[in-house]
Amino acid sequence: MSDVVVDDIVAVLPPLLQTLESLSFVARNLNPQEFGRVMDIAGEPDEALQAVRPRLADWPEKFAHIKTALEVSIEAALAGYAGLRTVQSGEGDLVSVFRALRYGPRALEALYSLTELPPVSGFFIAPELRDDAELQARLAAVPNDDTGVFHERNEPGSRGGFSMYVPEYYTPERTWPLVMALHGGSGNGRSFLWSWLRDARSRGAILVAPTATGSTWALMGDDTDTPNLNRIIDQVRERWRIDETRMLLTGMSDGGTFSYVTGLDGASRFTHLAPVAATFHPLMAEVADAERLRGLPIFITHGRLDWMFPVQTARQTQGLLSAAGAKVTYCEIDDLSHCYPREINAEILQWLNGGA
Repeated sequence: MSDVVVDDIVAVLPPLLQTLESLSFVARNLNPQEFGRVMDIAGEPDEALQAVRPRLADWPEKFAHIKTALEVSIEAALAGYAGLRTVQSGEGDLVSVFRALRYGPRALEALYSLTELPPVSGFFIAPELRDDAELQARLAAVPNDDTGVFHERNEPGSRGGFSMYVPEYYTPERTWPLVMALHGGSGNGRSFLWSWLRDARSRGAILVAPTATGSTWALMGDDTDTPNLNRIIDQVRERWRIDETRMLLTGMSDGGTFSYVTGLDGASRFTHLAPVAATFHPLMAEVADAERLRGLPIFITHGRLDWMFPVQTARQTQGLLSAAGAKVTYCEIDDLSHCYPREINAEILQWLNGGA
């Protein structure tokens, strides 16, 4: 690689990675009443990124794949921040914020193709494990076959497909835990994949992020999603070895609620449930399969500041499910509103693996 290209990468990556971290910070701490304060804390990394963007202009053709990935990631990151700034200036509303934050996963998807670059690979490692030399060595090796990020009929706007990630150091010599992560209402699996990828990559789990068959999960009426999830499980098991004792169903908001709807059914194949920021109707505990509930590990995560589903709902759910015989772990996060707390993933994986 030429010295000029190296110098440009060294100049571009820090503000790009910082802008992506800031977008993630806003997504994690989004609260309508605190939006201005959160944006002030997030800062202005996009200004530095905007300043270095022209450095990608005149690269040799042989580095086109790196240039293209960086350009796509930069453009998405800047578009996301521009959308947030519009709302910060007094135009737009909460829906506009959600639209702006959708650019974050697009930027991450483009950037992930460059994990051959050590700073990029490090970015996609959980912060507390970035000094783990053994993990770094596994990730630096030539990827094994059938690993990385895959999309199956899951283009933006499509329904019923799935995206997934298999650690690059996957080997069929052993079985691997499965995390199936369900997006929130009107979301999609291709974006939600990035809420979990860093932890699946760092801690060795196969990650599947499906997209609902309808505009959101089948919380009422005909359930077309459960058969689709079972189809996806079958498809994944044909190519990769899954540990049948560690099959987690988790989800955010409507996805968390649907993890109850399908996961409490006696025919469910999932061994663990971990709903996040979900709602739960008391009748669900009454109609759930009693044998299925007995001893079922359930990890409930909810924010004390949740403005969509008040935390009292989660506290009541803990009591109802515990009384029904489930083995409930409850995590209430003081500073969390109706957002996905990516920091909980490590604890959920430890729990899934029998460490809690």
